[in-house]
Amino acid sequence: VQLQESGPGLVKPSQTLSLTCTVSGDAITTNYYHWGWIRQPPGKGLEYMGAIGYSGSTYYSPILKSRTSIARDTSSNQFTLQLISVTPEDTAVYYCARIDTSRNYYAMDYWGEGTLVTVSS
Repeated sequence: VQLQESGPGLVKPSQTLSLTCTVSGDAITTNYYHWGWIRQPPGKGLEYMGAIGYSGSTYYSPILKSRTSIARDTSSNQFTLQLISVTPEDTAVYYCARIDTSRNYYAMDYWGEGTLVTVSS
């Protein structure tokens, strides 16, 4: 399974950050897998942002829920992230990942390589 993030590397403050994750080797509709977004600001830890499930249900971090939208295109086997009203604090490496929900714990078993998004004017 391979995941690849794509999108602009520079976004201006107050604008919308948009990223796409292209998946190969598995279908994003496969049972028991969610497809998520995680970010890591410079010098800080990983932060879970949200995910979209195999049925299309969405799940968001309470902290970012008001600014985050995750969607999917099953024909292209892609899922997307939109983060509105960005500030420089949203500067981070953004990762997409597959989340295995088939066990009694969730595991992010495949990750993209990550893409740096800088918020700056």
